[in-house]
Amino acid sequence: MLQKSQIDYTVEDLKAPDFLLLDKIDQKDLLPFIVQSFKQRNKVFYFFNSINILFAIILVTLMCKEFFHGEFRFSTEFEYFSYGVLITFLLIPLHEYIHVLAYRYVGAKNTSYGMNLRKFYFMALADKFVANARQFRVVILAPFISISIVCLSLAILLPGYWRFIPIGLFFTHTLFCSGDFGLLSYLENHKDKDIYTYDDVEQSESYFFEKVSEK
Repeated sequence: MLQKSQIDYTVEDLKAPDFLLLDKIDQKDLLPFIVQSFKQRNKVFYFFNSINILFAIILVTLMCKEFFHGEFRFSTEFEYFSYGVLITFLLIPLHEYIHVLAYRYVGAKNTSYGMNLRKFYFMALADKFVANARQFRVVILAPFISISIVCLSLAILLPGYWRFIPIGLFFTHTLFCSGDFGLLSYLENHKDKDIYTYDDVEQSESYFFEKVSEK
């Protein structure tokens, strides 16, 4: 099991003078926080954009291969690609469930889900569970890594037009992970700090604290 920090803090611990509140997020309106986190061009920002470039390279390579073999049919490939896009919407519950599994893996007990259908975003929450930056990175990256591995493996193994389904899924799922990468970018922007975070489901807020001194 993932090795935890030497001290498992509680919400009450974060009220001590040696913890500084950095940010409070409204769970009903995450977009401003995500946009602000991406403003700094850090390695997370470049990695996220590199993934999209990788997708473009894979897609163009496959299309060229089909073209030189005389099998290229844009309408058919776009149709199969669209299937992958549609499947991504069906995978939203799985994506959030993987977040929950990751939360439980690092020690959270009281997990739940949240959503804002009007702004079309979904979230996994761990009420009152204080996670350090390392644990939170595990939670953030778990769905992206696991689903991307499956998609890229299928894109290699499936024959003909079928491979465009996991490519479409990979592309759309990566876009859907922009919120996750925004959180990851936030941690990267504060990588010099000892960061802790927790969700308050009742208040619909999430908090980020910095530990500024030893007790």
